[in-house]
Amino acid sequence: MLAPAPAAGRVAFLKGQPYAHRGLHGRGVLENSPAAFEAAIQLGHGIECDVQAAEDGRAFVFHDYELDRLTGQSGRIGNLRADDIDRIQLNDGHGKIPRLRETLAQIGGRVPVLIEIKSRNRRVGPLCLSVRRALEGYGGQAAIMSFNPLVGVWFRKNAGHIVRGLVVTEEGSRNWRGRIARHRNLWAAKPDFLAYDIRDLPSRFAAAQRARGLPIVSWTVRSAQQEQTAALYADEPVYEIPET
Repeated sequence: MLAPAPAAGRVAFLKGQPYAHRGLHGRGVLENSPAAFEAAIQLGHGIECDVQAAEDGRAFVFHDYELDRLTGQSGRIGNLRADDIDRIQLNDGHGKIPRLRETLAQIGGRVPVLIEIKSRNRRVGPLCLSVRRALEGYGGQAAIMSFNPLVGVWFRKNAGHIVRGLVVTEEGSRNWRGRIARHRNLWAAKPDFLAYDIRDLPSRFAAAQRARGLPIVSWTVRSAQQEQTAALYADEPVYEIPET
């Protein structure tokens, strides 16, 4: 009653293809870049991407809270206006940091996309609203997900038609407090699926939710052994190509 399972048809698109973590990156291709997304599309694989909020809440496809690792700039992306972020170039000639609407236009419904909303605090509304607006009129298959259960709460109340997921890790919380927190987050977010840390599988919590109808996608699969684990205990992997 506190976190009902979704209708099977609502989440059916989540199954049937693996998901490239931040696009198919590595070996000279930068994460969360148009090139990484196109590489995944060419294989017919789904895409997992991250969004961060500009100062005004507008959604940009970028993983880190800081600019330093992936651009020639420094500082927090959330401290910059959207127009300023538009002028920042990704490393190694991968173009500018894309807005979510631009990434969705590039994908164009060719493969499913999982949009992870990055938020460390309770002020989730502006970014969630920006993501909802970017998805308005989008004809492809898409879902949002987040570690922050308040993101799920926001979408349940304000955009219930959008499939929503809860990202879960048991790292550092394999105790009774962690178990309570996982159930509390589940009850608050009422997700349609879980994105589960591959390092935690098999998990009694994940297995219980899967058995009652919540699909499990598992991140981040980086080895053959983890791929076998995901095949046994999840519905699809979110994977990366190991650097060699």
